[in-house]
Amino acid sequence: NHLRRTQTYIRALAVKLRQHPRFREFLNDDNIESLYKLAPLHDIGKVGIPDHILLKQGKLTPEEYEIMKQHPRIGGDALAAAEASLPAPSRFLHIGREIASGHHEKWDGSGYPQGLKGDDIPISARLMALADVYDALICKRVYKKAFSHADAVAFIVDGRGKHFDPDVVDAFLAIQEEFRQIAERFSD
Repeated sequence: NHLRRTQTYIRALAVKLRQHPRFREFLNDDNIESLYKLAPLHDIGKVGIPDHILLKQGKLTPEEYEIMKQHPRIGGDALAAAEASLPAPSRFLHIGREIASGHHEKWDGSGYPQGLKGDDIPISARLMALADVYDALICKRVYKKAFSHADAVAFIVDGRGKHFDPDVVDAFLAIQEEFRQIAERFSD
C-alpha cells in the first residue's frame, strides 16, 4: 500500500499546487496524471540493491547505507535506458526518471545522489520527496515506530527550506488532513 499512498499523496500535492506561479506551467492535467501513474516507480532502483541489504531486519551499517543510496541512480539509469531505446523522446519516461533519480535530493543540496539544490531539483522529484518521507514516517519499520500524523507534520515543517521546497511544504500543510485520510484509506 506504500505505492498506493504515495501516488495518491503526490496527486493531491500536484492538484493543490497547479495554480501556483512556480508550478503552473508543469502541473497541467497530463503531467499530474503522469505523476500519479509514475510515482510507484520511485524506488525501482532498489532492484539493483542486494537482498541482504534491502531485506535487512534492522538498521543499516554505514557501508550498507552507502550501497542503499545508489538506488536513485540505478532507477534513473534504467528509465533513461528505456527512454533512449525509443524512436522519440518520451515525456512520460522523462518524468519517471526525474522521480526515480531525484526523490532523495534535498532543497538545501544535502541530498543524494547528485546533491541538487533548490529549483535544480525537478518538480516531480520535489513532490515525491515529501510524499515518500511522510509515508515513511507514519509507517512502522523494523528499526522505528510509526510517527503520529501530527509528529510527521512537525517533522516536515522542520524540514521546510532544508529538506523540502518551502512551497511544497505550504501546500502539504493546506491539505494535511487529506494526507491523513489517504493514509487511513490505504493502511497496511
